[in-house]
Amino acid sequence: MAKEAKKDPSELTVEEKLKALYQLQTMLSEIDKIKTLRGELPLEVQDLEDEVAGLSTRIDKIKSEIDELKAAIANKKIEIQTAKVSVDKYKAQQDNVRNNREYDFLTKEIEFQTLEIELCEKKIKEFTEEVEAKTAEVEKSTVELEERDKDLVQKKNELDEIIAETKQEEEKLRDKAKNLELTIEPRLLQAFKRIRKNSRNGLGIVYVQRDACGGCFNKIPPQRQLDIRMRKKIIVCEYCGRIMIDPELAGVEMEQHLETKTK
Repeated sequence: MAKEAKKDPSELTVEEKLKALYQLQTMLSEIDKIKTLRGELPLEVQDLEDEVAGLSTRIDKIKSEIDELKAAIANKKIEIQTAKVSVDKYKAQQDNVRNNREYDFLTKEIEFQTLEIELCEKKIKEFTEEVEAKTAEVEKSTVELEERDKDLVQKKNELDEIIAETKQEEEKLRDKAKNLELTIEPRLLQAFKRIRKNSRNGLGIVYVQRDACGGCFNKIPPQRQLDIRMRKKIIVCEYCGRIMIDPELAGVEMEQHLETKTK
């Protein structure tokens, strides 16, 4: 039996044109879903990378502050030792003073050095408390960083897998869509692509749902619904401009029927 020659796109009936357009729309919607899926994961990976970098920077900064506080504590301890040596020296000198004026002077120096010791001890206590608080903060941030690192590795693996899987699937869909486009009249295909590009959800052709447009959900007059079911001419929604197709031709009623039977 001889193989039937392919029809010229301009010779197709309106019904055949609508059916081809709806099949094309279904394929392009699947491609859109794949692109959306791939589009979200890289953003999630980027967010996690930024979070990990931020936590690492924060931990390094706090550790640097801890080192500075520890250095300040060490300096205060040296100051205390110096002050204690001075106190011992002034006390020894008091035993050898020759008049009250020298004794009073040494007494004031001892009081001053004793006050310095007290102030240094107070600062050491404050710095030590800060070190403890910042150390706890580092420990908490480190745990959080480890968790974010694990999430990042997981998301990167997911992204790599999805890219590997969806790339092949997308290429197959694009090849099918390209072949299907060859069967559609160029002017109609161009109009469909223009409508699809201007619609928020990427739908250029929609079926009637509950007496309304499946794209913008505005009510369709009964006579217009009848014209759509007749499949004698291409009809667009007067509100959103999308091409209209009746559910039966789109295969929606058949799908619903099958779902009902399997329940």
